[in-house]
Amino acid sequence: MPKTTILVVEDELDILQLVAHNLKSADFGVLTAQDGYEALSVAKNHLPQLIILDLMIPGLDGFEVCKELKRSPVTKDIPVLMLTARGEEVDRIVGLELGADDYVVKPFSPRELILRVRAILRRHAPEEQAVARWQRDGLVVDLEAHRISVDNDETNLTATEFRLLAELIRNAGKVLTRDTLLDKVWGYQFDGYARTVDTHIRRLRQKIGPYAELIETVRGVGYRFRD
Repeated sequence: MPKTTILVVEDELDILQLVAHNLKSADFGVLTAQDGYEALSVAKNHLPQLIILDLMIPGLDGFEVCKELKRSPVTKDIPVLMLTARGEEVDRIVGLELGADDYVVKPFSPRELILRVRAILRRHAPEEQAVARWQRDGLVVDLEAHRISVDNDETNLTATEFRLLAELIRNAGKVLTRDTLLDKVWGYQFDGYARTVDTHIRRLRQKIGPYAELIETVRGVGYRFRD
């Protein structure tokens, strides 16, 4: 079996080598790029299974790279983990809104980074669905084809947004805590990351438009999909 290949985009050589070494030790194949334009070229030519992306890189910055990756039909489904020294909440929210799957702030633990990489890859692995198609009024979710339409208009969701919606649908009527959603959809639980769930819920509601009220907020607990 070919190794799972990860593209590391980082202009600081010591960090690039540290991340690459730990990925190789975890039995991943590694590609590297040190500026935004090179990152887009390598991603489109090699189609890695995941991209670890620094934000402050020469050429196109990480936000622009992520935006271009998600625009292209060739690379839009490649998960992105942002790894950066920019730890402000606004940067984290912008990164997630652009379609990043996770956001890790430097300095970081290499062990935690590998854990997050594996969690993202598990989320994106093909899986059997108990229900192939779900519909309520004009909201149609094809769980097998990973497609969703709102009043006959197809809507683009990121892979994480789709998994979040699918998890809510499968548990319709049940309250799912933020920690539960982090575990089921993101594959980990860490203090302080509940905001990640809230950001994705907000984006998901925006994308399903007139059916946003199906996702109910249970204050102080989590979220529930209306049964």
